[in-house]
Amino acid sequence: MPRHAPWLCLRRDNRCMSEAHSEQLLAQVAALPPLPGVYRYFDAQDQLLYVGKARNLKRRVSSYFTRQHGGTRIGHMVTKIVRLETTVVRSEAEALLLENNLIKTQHPKYNILFRDDKSYPYLKISGIAAKDGTTDDPSQRYPRISYYRGSVDKNNRYFGPYPNAWAVKQTIELIQKVFRLRTCEDTVFAHRTRPCLLYQIKRCSAPCVGAISPEDYAEDVRGAEALLRGETDELLRKLEARMMAHAEKLEFEQAAEVRNQITALSRVLHQQAVETAGDKDVDILAVRVEGGRACVNLAMVRGGRHLGDRAYFPSQVAEASGIYSAEEAGDAERAQQSVSVQVLEAFIAQHYLEVAVPPVLVTSEPVDPLLIEALTEQSGVRVSAVHQPREERRAWLEMAQANAGIQLARLLAEEGSQQARTHALAEALGLDLENLDELTAECFDISHTAGEQTQASCVVFHHHKMQHGAYRRFKIEGITPGDDYAAMHQVLERRYKPVAQAQQEAGGAEVTRRELRLPDLVLIDGGRGQVAMARQVFEQLGLDISRIVGVEKGEGRKVGLEELVFADGREKVYLGHDSAALMLVAQIRDEAHRFAITGMRAARARVRTGASRLEDIPGIGPRRRARLLQRFGGVRGVQDASVQDLATVDGVSRQLAEAIYRALR
Repeated sequence: MPRHAPWLCLRRDNRCMSEAHSEQLLAQVAALPPLPGVYRYFDAQDQLLYVGKARNLKRRVSSYFTRQHGGTRIGHMVTKIVRLETTVVRSEAEALLLENNLIKTQHPKYNILFRDDKSYPYLKISGIAAKDGTTDDPSQRYPRISYYRGSVDKNNRYFGPYPNAWAVKQTIELIQKVFRLRTCEDTVFAHRTRPCLLYQIKRCSAPCVGAISPEDYAEDVRGAEALLRGETDELLRKLEARMMAHAEKLEFEQAAEVRNQITALSRVLHQQAVETAGDKDVDILAVRVEGGRACVNLAMVRGGRHLGDRAYFPSQVAEASGIYSAEEAGDAERAQQSVSVQVLEAFIAQHYLEVAVPPVLVTSEPVDPLLIEALTEQSGVRVSAVHQPREERRAWLEMAQANAGIQLARLLAEEGSQQARTHALAEALGLDLENLDELTAECFDISHTAGEQTQASCVVFHHHKMQHGAYRRFKIEGITPGDDYAAMHQVLERRYKPVAQAQQEAGGAEVTRRELRLPDLVLIDGGRGQVAMARQVFEQLGLDISRIVGVEKGEGRKVGLEELVFADGREKVYLGHDSAALMLVAQIRDEAHRFAITGMRAARARVRTGASRLEDIPGIGPRRRARLLQRFGGVRGVQDASVQDLATVDGVSRQLAEAIYRALR
């Protein structure tokens, strides 16, 4: 085929946009089918640049290489494309779901990204409803309500998700008041001989001592489930029928108990009446864009109860919006979409991939009907979106919009302050001021107790904030206990030896992997001694010693009097107690100290309690260890247990029980 296909050439100036791309890539683009699908762009380092969907793959992908994008964000991205991957699907709705699944899992550089939050709390009722009151297992016969985070299963009942832990705890307190279900652990429940305080204050029916029959308790469980599902009218009718049935049998005490339940439930429903408007499960979504950042505020109504809200802040808004506007230029209707709509649609598509979607979404911006259709297909629940709600729903939306504005203003204020601190630090240390967003600092600290369980920490500052996912801990071994200089030497050598090797292999070229790049600033919690040790390590590895800065405590170890010590011979610098640069240095230093000391204390506790001895036994993982400790009340109980006792624990075979018995003797 010719070097450039006719459809790849620009009319203006008779030049081709595709001159920077290989013949193989252009041929692949030319051979794409006119079918719905998802496309993915990669750069020379095989980094994923962008994920997009298309009704017509050939038309959409070709548009990137036929149009003149100039110096726009999309033009900058197109120049980096060296490889293309596509996936053909059956419909545009499937393409939309696949696109956002890839965005959420692979984190492309030019898409709107929302933090993958799997920490939504649930309210859990143990066991299966069909077995309530009929099984031989007491803990199954009397289900427990509890707060829960994690993946759900079919062996228990889960209600939620809830926006925060407070909402779950409030709901549990409500159920305790109305239905008096137990909240104690199964191990505590199995060994109670008398009622606890919750029974005395009428928050539990004391099933642990047989104060309520399994059948009556099962009825209370079904009532709690009905309340959580929002079936309040039917629930009240059933409670009234139960009360009258007890009264007809002259069981006045039981009738009074049911009456008290009705009273408590009615009080709660009255408090919620203003908010619910008859809706059972609704999500309210409001978006606010300002100052190059965006905020999506999610408010939840579950079971007719307004549970509160939660704010989300997407990244890469400007880059993704610029590319989106350019690629939709041929579609007049889509091109008119605002950044707010783009952000909201990205949130809905990514958020509900793993979180159950309610039947109704109340949104501050109109969303694509195709997106709602895709959610319906995926969830099996008919989903509808309401853009201009009325009455109570409108009040909910206005509240969510106000909260989105408040949260975004708070974020911008914090980021502005943090960016100012980053600028002040770079200026004070003579660092590059052109691209402060990419400035990276790593800080090291050593922690131990009289030489016991020495731990070193490495925390990372990037993009004007601490990057918790990049933190590292190092277990220091083979040194004299309490020798902080030797510990610092070991941790710096272990951290930067791979960096030095990567630089040598690159031969002066820029290392692409971030973890193998030398940070702009290496902070050491210590004075001249620690800095001298860091200099020695860097000189041995052939690294730039000018990046080493020690944070030396001032007179009387008072906060705000710290001085900066340099490894390259520069004089010590005192920035001033009110210096923004010193505030940032102190923040990073304190975070390194916190991370080091928490790791050291955890390691010390494992050794002192004997938990580490259990971990060292082959076949004992976190789950089996937890079961053993729960069954026998701690490590001492496991040590005192016989082989026969150990073998009764779920997941512990006879052979493993013998291994545990031998290891702990």
